[in-house]
Amino acid sequence: MEKKVGKNVSSGAEKVENVEKEQHFTQEGVDKPAPQKAGSKAKNSHTKTAEEKAKTAEKRERAAAGKRLETAKAKVQKKEKKLQKRADVKQKKIEKRAMLKQKKLERRAMIAKKRAERKQSRIDRRAALREHKLERRAERVARREMLKNETRAERQKRIEREKRERIALKRQKQASRAKAREAARDRRAENRRNKREHRTARKENRRGFGGWLAAVISLGVACLALGTIVTAGAIRINGMQLEAESGARATLYELVSVSEDMDNSLSKLRVSAGVDEQRRLLTDVLVDTALIEDAVERLPIDQATGADLSSFVNRTNRFAQRMLSRLAAGKTLTERELEAVDSLYTLNASIQQELNDLATHMSAKELRAFLGGKGNMGKRFGDMGLTLREELYDAPFAGHGNVGENRLAGLEAVSQAQAEEKAREYFAAYHIKDVRYAGEVTSGEISCYAFELTDENGVGLYAQISENGGKLVFFDTYEPCTQKNFELESCDTLAREYLSRLGIDDVEAVWLSDAGMTANITYVRTVNGVRLYPEMIRVRVCESKGRVVGIDARGYLLNREEGTFEAGISEREARSLLSDGLEATACHLAVIPAEGGLRLCYEFACSAGSEQYLVYLDARTGAEVQIFRVRESARGSYLE
Repeated sequence: MEKKVGKNVSSGAEKVENVEKEQHFTQEGVDKPAPQKAGSKAKNSHTKTAEEKAKTAEKRERAAAGKRLETAKAKVQKKEKKLQKRADVKQKKIEKRAMLKQKKLERRAMIAKKRAERKQSRIDRRAALREHKLERRAERVARREMLKNETRAERQKRIEREKRERIALKRQKQASRAKAREAARDRRAENRRNKREHRTARKENRRGFGGWLAAVISLGVACLALGTIVTAGAIRINGMQLEAESGARATLYELVSVSEDMDNSLSKLRVSAGVDEQRRLLTDVLVDTALIEDAVERLPIDQATGADLSSFVNRTNRFAQRMLSRLAAGKTLTERELEAVDSLYTLNASIQQELNDLATHMSAKELRAFLGGKGNMGKRFGDMGLTLREELYDAPFAGHGNVGENRLAGLEAVSQAQAEEKAREYFAAYHIKDVRYAGEVTSGEISCYAFELTDENGVGLYAQISENGGKLVFFDTYEPCTQKNFELESCDTLAREYLSRLGIDDVEAVWLSDAGMTANITYVRTVNGVRLYPEMIRVRVCESKGRVVGIDARGYLLNREEGTFEAGISEREARSLLSDGLEATACHLAVIPAEGGLRLCYEFACSAGSEQYLVYLDARTGAEVQIFRVRESARGSYLE
């Protein structure tokens, strides 16, 4: 904006310009004085004085004009600075508004992001809830399917097991509440003890009331010191006992908790059909077995019982590792493996129930006796170990199912009435009084008619007859065996006679073991001296009455391997490939299931000091295929 100047006021620059114009006009001679003549000295002197005055005035005017010019320049510069300052302030305001706008946009973006995350979180929670509901629905469907196919005896067993589980859970909750109450009482007692000590300390810090008080205090201190010396050893021993009791009880609670976790994982694994979920559950089982093994090592139990518990844990661990390897190779779990999961679930449930009972009913007195090697607790752990030994009985490759085509699928189908006649024929020597049809079941890959039979003494039997061919696939009886009247060799003879009545004569006994008063014998079909382990029959014989009380012939009925079996290396060459620490006592050619197929191997029964092993070497290459360790116990032999 230009500054307006009055008409009668001239700036310094205009005045300077006017002075310069006057000087120029004088030099051009417009007002130039005439040349002086001689003899006119006085007049020239007067003229000179006037000129000097004019010059002086001119100088002054020039000086004033210069000052006015400098002043004008200063004003211009000041004005420019002021305008620049205003421009800077305006620019800062613009930048500040832009920054605030950017912050507002960022805040809006952050709010939008958080809203999106919350929305996604709600979606994920809903999806997880739907997945959980689907899992529960699948479990209910699987349970309904299981209930639909279960027999009366299985239903009764399930009801009793569920009742025991509910009772165990109730007892566990009661124990947890009791433990919490006990901890609260301990805290209150500790607080009261601290308050008493604090009051005593305050009294001791007060001033005495004379010499008699000092004497009394001295006497009290002496008595306290004497009492401390007398009871120090007892207090130390009691502290050690309390520490051991607390550690043992804590380990027992830890075992209960981990067994519950493994029960949960095995229960889900029974009904799971997804590979990812099965892999996750099997990984959880591996972790739980490691935790149980660590807890068992810290429990003060006898060596035999600890070995039995560890055997179950190691067996479960290896089984989970094998199934994980199968899933990692892109394969799915077989029916036989899923049946093994059911067996492990049942066995772990019995262990969990026993541990719950121990943790709930073990008093402090019983725990002290248990730590001292006395009382009933050690006996109960021993009984649990005996149960595990019986359940851990296993023949080589008994966990493998059908490895070929279903041989029964091509046989003629039989009706329910024909299957009932077959059942009466198979159990003609058992004096059967009543036969009841219990529905249709699927045993592995075999569809069967299920029957419940009762003999003249009221002893119940459960049998499965195949729909194709009317073959006896499985049977079990709930008859107690309390005395040992027959040796293993005699039981083997009785089992062969029973198999012969079923039309099975081409088998050889490969595994004999005592489980209490019951003989467990495993037979496999032989062809020219070659043992075919996939074609396996497992027979149980009561050593009290000398009769067969159980049979599982699924492997023998399903699998059939035909042809010749030729080894690529001799027995002598294979024997030379054994480890130097092993001494072979027997050798057979055997076809075994391995890596999803069949392999011809040399089976060596070996010993290394007091340890017994079964070693399988490939009959063509001599490569080591499988090693089993034979464990002996009071209830029979089992494999690891």
